[in-house]
Amino acid sequence: MPTDVRWPFPACHSTSRSWALASKLTLGGVGVVSKIWAEWLNRTTVYNREALYKAVEERPANQPLVTISNHHSCIDEPVVWGVLKWRHLVTKNELMRWTLGASDVCFAKEWHSKFFSLGRVVPVVRGEGVYQKSMDFILEKLNAGSWVHMFPEGRVNATHEFIRLKWGVGRLIADCKVTPIVLPLWHMGMDDVLPNKSPYIPLVGKKVTLVIGRQLEFSETLSKLRQTKTPVEYSFFSKPYIIL
Repeated sequence: MPTDVRWPFPACHSTSRSWALASKLTLGGVGVVSKIWAEWLNRTTVYNREALYKAVEERPANQPLVTISNHHSCIDEPVVWGVLKWRHLVTKNELMRWTLGASDVCFAKEWHSKFFSLGRVVPVVRGEGVYQKSMDFILEKLNAGSWVHMFPEGRVNATHEFIRLKWGVGRLIADCKVTPIVLPLWHMGMDDVLPNKSPYIPLVGKKVTLVIGRQLEFSETLSKLRQTKTPVEYSFFSKPYIIL
């Protein structure tokens, strides 16, 4: 990680109680603020909400979950998760997601690094590819049955155009020991809550829409690819995957 900040996480098998407690408190505090901002200070409408709840809390213990979504504002993470239940955010936040954050933005200073890592954000270095340390770390979490959220666009897409998706999500799905549940999300209005222009101050009274899609199944596709060892492009547009 080419920054002056050291790798912020303990080894997966040696997480101390103090680190776990600090992480739980950080997740809880951020979760409360996200809940208030998403559902009290702004008007958020969620379609197919129960599909997200079910994936988060009812999947088997060893079943990994990957959620993917568009990325319209820096506030997408963590405010979009304000739509979860209070217990997901506070009392049972061990269920909460892991995600990636730009190392040169979220981890440029030691105290930034401490805060974001306790909030389950992992530093990713743009340009170092899909086999860098952060991706290996995230894969370990998936293999332990955790939930990981990814932004396949790889950056804030301020213009809302269709851009080439990064293939890190594909690497995680392909290399996971157990084929993960993949749940797509699409949201609109987050860049009204935090516009992508100065002075970058979160606003209130805005309308946000979040659509939870249908689970994507990759077991059959992965099985065929492993048998034929032939690359293939999977198109989300080959069949509908959003439920309204």
